[in-house]
Amino acid sequence: MAVTKISVSPEASKWFRESMGIPEGGGVHFFGRVYGETNAHDGFSTGMSRHDHPTRPIVDQVVDGIHYYIEEAEDWFFEGLDVQVGYDKSIDGPVYHYAPNDGSKLDTHAHSSKKEP
Repeated sequence: MAVTKISVSPEASKWFRESMGIPEGGGVHFFGRVYGETNAHDGFSTGMSRHDHPTRPIVDQVVDGIHYYIEEAEDWFFEGLDVQVGYDKSIDGPVYHYAPNDGSKLDTHAHSSKKEP
């Protein structure tokens, strides 16, 4: 399975720096949490917290000097998926979109990944 990639839009990067007060060298930890849904998960949503020092990251993407990362313990939530972090003005906060990183498409009814014929 391919390693998860994290993409952070310029607007989302600005929101994390300004709203969360994250300085250069700081970090944002992404994780799966119970309840809610994403375009790839039913019953789980994306959580995030400020945490500057990852312990066992499986991916650590630096954008504008900030580390956006996923820990090894959260592999169950992100396995096989890339996450795109954007900004939604209507909620004044980040939004998350997932895409399979193996060339498949998400089955929007089952919230799972499937290969195209």
